[in-house]
Amino acid sequence: MSQRPLVLVVDGDRDTLKAYVQVLSQLGWELLAATDREEALARLSEARPDVVLTELHLPDKDGIALIRELRRMDPELPVVAIATSVSIPLAVQAIREGAFECIPKPLTSERLRLVLEQALERRRSAGESRQPEEGFDGIVGKSPEICKVIEMIRKVAETEANVLIVGESGTGKELVARSLHRRSMRADKPFVPVDCASIPEHLLESELFGHEKGAFTNAHISRPGLFEYADGGTLFLDEVSQLSLPLQAKLLRVLQERQFRRVGGRKLISVDIRVLSATNRDLKREVVEGRFREDLYYRLNVITIALPPLREREGDIPLLADHFLQKFSTVNNKLVKGISDETMEMLKRYPWPGNVRELHNVIEHSVLLAEGEVITPDDLPSEVRGLEASCPVREDLPYREAKKAWMHRFEREYFLALLRRHNGNISQAARTAGVSRKTIQRFLKAYRSRP
Repeated sequence: MSQRPLVLVVDGDRDTLKAYVQVLSQLGWELLAATDREEALARLSEARPDVVLTELHLPDKDGIALIRELRRMDPELPVVAIATSVSIPLAVQAIREGAFECIPKPLTSERLRLVLEQALERRRSAGESRQPEEGFDGIVGKSPEICKVIEMIRKVAETEANVLIVGESGTGKELVARSLHRRSMRADKPFVPVDCASIPEHLLESELFGHEKGAFTNAHISRPGLFEYADGGTLFLDEVSQLSLPLQAKLLRVLQERQFRRVGGRKLISVDIRVLSATNRDLKREVVEGRFREDLYYRLNVITIALPPLREREGDIPLLADHFLQKFSTVNNKLVKGISDETMEMLKRYPWPGNVRELHNVIEHSVLLAEGEVITPDDLPSEVRGLEASCPVREDLPYREAKKAWMHRFEREYFLALLRRHNGNISQAARTAGVSRKTIQRFLKAYRSRP
């Protein structure tokens, strides 16, 4: 951090921006200004502000979308939103999207000073200590499977090798990527995550490589891409298997030459980055079936770190459950101190198709519903509590076949019950389960073909 903290202010009214300059300079802040989303993202690629202050009503796009993009580029960047007093639903949405706080107009100098100081303290706290109270960089567990993962992180973090992180949805692939970055020689440079599955294909090339003014409709200014923002640091490509073949070819060239052109541009731009990638698919099979380039696969897969599913880490379930219990008890100011033995046995027997992410959500759910100091079976979601009744064990089959049949039946009942609960809305069901929409779609396709 510099002696004078830096704030990026985004507001479509230039007179308002001038007023911010005057007030914030008196409060001891340096200021970057932007009038719309495009300019804000360009400013963010040029400098690393300590805090962003943004109006929720912007000329080119709503401020909620900007908050979402800023948080994706830098999850630890505090974003303070400003809304009119009548925009309560919008303010609530801003907080849900990750805004540090949403403050109403009209602003007073004292209110602005207070909220910016609080946001700055959040930023500094995150920068000073990234070590959690438990676990290894937030990776909680002592099972042999997770110990192998931690040992691999220790071995390769300080190298420049590209690492492919594989595992089912919800196993913690981004957590491993952040640990690799944090322990690397690039730790003081940006860590830029990119969810290749969530960005529409026609926008992804511009997001990654940037674009020049006039490259396409609504490209009113030139904009750097995430590769430029990650220069000197680490780019994390989550669900890299979702890249189209043309984008795979362009990515391969960047990895080989460390140069690229923006969309609509002629100038070659050089970058120094380390690429970490992740997928929940079998990339070897994707290569064989022609959906993923073999040469790119070998470029990305210099080192592989395989994350085990939670059902293969039974001994870690109590540790993770207690870890999340402490977190949500503190966040929600509830005196929930433990988990009953009966409840813990249910958690240990449940197969966790959504893995650690699902356990995280289940404990949050249970803490919020708990009426006493201990989580009981009644506090668990019905799909966890009622598993034994809905999926009986087949003692007439060999172990492996019985386990496979039990998992198939559980997955069918779990996802169908979830879809009924959300009236067939796959997006809402995916959010509840902590998995992607494509995961549910794949299950539906598979189970329609099964008896």
